[in-house]
Amino acid sequence: MAPSKKEDTLLPVYLVVGEDALKRAAVMRRLRARVAEAGDLSFNSDEFDGEAASGAEVVSACNTMPFASPLRLVSLRAAEKLKKADAEALVAYAASPNPTTVLALEAEKLAKNTRLYKAVAKVGRTAVIDCAPPKRNELPKIVRSMAVGHGVAFTEGAAAKLVELVGENTVHLDAEVAKLALAHRGADPVGEHEVMALVSRTAEPKPWEFVDAFSARDLSKCLLCLHRMESAPPHALLAQCVSRLRELVCARSLCERGAAASLASVLKMPDWRCKNHVRWARGFSAAELRRALVSARDAERAMKSGSDADGAFLDWVLSVVPRERAR
Repeated sequence: MAPSKKEDTLLPVYLVVGEDALKRAAVMRRLRARVAEAGDLSFNSDEFDGEAASGAEVVSACNTMPFASPLRLVSLRAAEKLKKADAEALVAYAASPNPTTVLALEAEKLAKNTRLYKAVAKVGRTAVIDCAPPKRNELPKIVRSMAVGHGVAFTEGAAAKLVELVGENTVHLDAEVAKLALAHRGADPVGEHEVMALVSRTAEPKPWEFVDAFSARDLSKCLLCLHRMESAPPHALLAQCVSRLRELVCARSLCERGAAASLASVLKMPDWRCKNHVRWARGFSAAELRRALVSARDAERAMKSGSDADGAFLDWVLSVVPRERAR
């Protein structure tokens, strides 16, 4: 069914917001194409950056009448970086926008309780375009869809390996898919080995990946994560490991009482967040969990007393997750 004339009419202000940069770029391209259908954008478009632009400049561009076209397009990147006074100028403009201009605000993050977000939301039901990133477990499927767009197919293993190596940034993923598509020969799908041969690791492991490996007593994975993690301080990792140990103490206690099913309720977290806790807790004895918590206190003291923090943390990990007990 074709959209009605009302639905097809462009709004005077849009906010394209979300951490999925690829989706934001696609939305901005479509919006530009929609405005270009009405007339030539060569003389009827302006682009600004929130870090450098003033609100007065943007409003002035919005209030400029189009030349030989019914519409103008004004784009503002990084709208979340506008200074407060400049954002307020756009809030005031959004209350009474120029009908011959489409103002497109692009932001990676902009809280819903900000005045600018609320002002744009009042413009129309579709004025705010959500570009929230997909969940990590959805990314391999998205990678395989990207591959089709570039004229190749990916196996499930290849897509998962690409996400592991590159991370969750969809722009970077799409660029790597394009590179692999150009290098690929033959009609077979791109495989995991081809991805490993042609793609360099750029993604840093998440802290939760290390904590999960720690919980599973997988020493080799713990060491691999630590080797690749550059931005996570050892003090923060120690705190997260201690929190997990306390959760495992609780899980083990509930298991011994035959009440493991109530773990999520006791820990006050969703079921999916503690789905492996019981298995991990059974990998430790009660005495080992107690010793790990006591030694964590000692490790924290050493880290705060001027000792090498990374070395003290690694020594603690090696004492809790010994190689011979790694799973």
